[in-house]
Amino acid sequence: MQKQRERPLRVLVTGIGVISALGKNVEENHRSLVNGRAGIDNAMHFESHYASVLPFGEIKISNEVLKQELNLDGEPGYTRTCLLAVKAFEEAIKDAGLTSTELSSFDTALISASTVGGMCLTDQLYEDANLRSDGSEYLEAYGCGAHTLMLAEKYHINGFTDTINTACSSSANAIMLGARLIKAGRAKRVIVGGVDSLAKYTVNGFNALKILSESPCKPFDENRDGLNLGEAAAYLVLESEDIVGNKKVYAEIAGYGNSNDAHHPSAMSDEAVGAMISMKDAITSAGITPNQIDYINVHGTGTPNNDRVELLGISKVFGKVPPFSSTKSYTGHTLGASGAVEAIFSILSINYSEIYPSLHIETQMDGFLAAPVQSYQNNISVKYVLSNSFGFGGNCTSLVLGKVN
Repeated sequence: MQKQRERPLRVLVTGIGVISALGKNVEENHRSLVNGRAGIDNAMHFESHYASVLPFGEIKISNEVLKQELNLDGEPGYTRTCLLAVKAFEEAIKDAGLTSTELSSFDTALISASTVGGMCLTDQLYEDANLRSDGSEYLEAYGCGAHTLMLAEKYHINGFTDTINTACSSSANAIMLGARLIKAGRAKRVIVGGVDSLAKYTVNGFNALKILSESPCKPFDENRDGLNLGEAAAYLVLESEDIVGNKKVYAEIAGYGNSNDAHHPSAMSDEAVGAMISMKDAITSAGITPNQIDYINVHGTGTPNNDRVELLGISKVFGKVPPFSSTKSYTGHTLGASGAVEAIFSILSINYSEIYPSLHIETQMDGFLAAPVQSYQNNISVKYVLSNSFGFGGNCTSLVLGKVN
């Protein structure tokens, strides 16, 4: 008699934490989303020529206040990137009720993501690198993975650790890798997410690409003219279903897909090749069909190339396009943190049966019948959400987050 195949192990989300321009915790972020209140405005703490010229999704909390709230006064080497990471990380592990023993277990892994890392201190990095200083307290903090090492040291994490930088898909890939580790039996629990803070390094770079908007971004509007950069940190605690017990469970990481069309260093292929592959693979790995997706949290940066290509890919994959919107119209583009931020927003949609609209839409895009959700919707069934994160170099990642019955 042939042995019946066991059901695949499920990866469940038991804790979430986020800090963004919408608020310093999950509750504040959720309230801003429900009220349609964007966090894109003039910068208060980011020192740059462009701070007085361009709007940003800045977190309106200074480094000094963050240090005080996190009891890190006198602790050297904590860049803003590190501070934001600790803030969101602490909320996530407390939400999941993780003990110090569980954190230090070799069955617990940490996978974080960032694009700018400690280079948020662009001027200080320049001084140190060119021997114009005596060596600042940040000499070991400039690397992309410095915040991950600090988290591992601070919380005594002994298991597998890694830092991912695949541009704007970074923390979505962290979530995907974490889920795969659990499914493969390499870890019982993985804390996943990402962080990026505003930096001259990235602002000047994006400005050189001429894709920064001088007004709050309007993804999927015919007259969109670019993105707004933001900063954020977001972490999720993923646990194998066989250790969750009676814990509160927010959602399941039901599926994931990743591709790379390698079309251009900073633009997606005109035919949406990579985007379509990542979406199809995510839906297939979730064991569902496209018509079971209730909502898409799109990558939706507000640039002419991204929005046209993404909507083209969605239209080809789905035919009848489900409700979709871009929450970057609230937070700005938080780069390496965006995948985790938007995964949490997708989880909020599932848990509260609601969809948050794209903001600032005035004119529907030419050549498409589908348009983003433009008003807050609640009391609707949201069982499966597709969350897209597309990065430079055509690195495309899609996640399917599912409701847990």
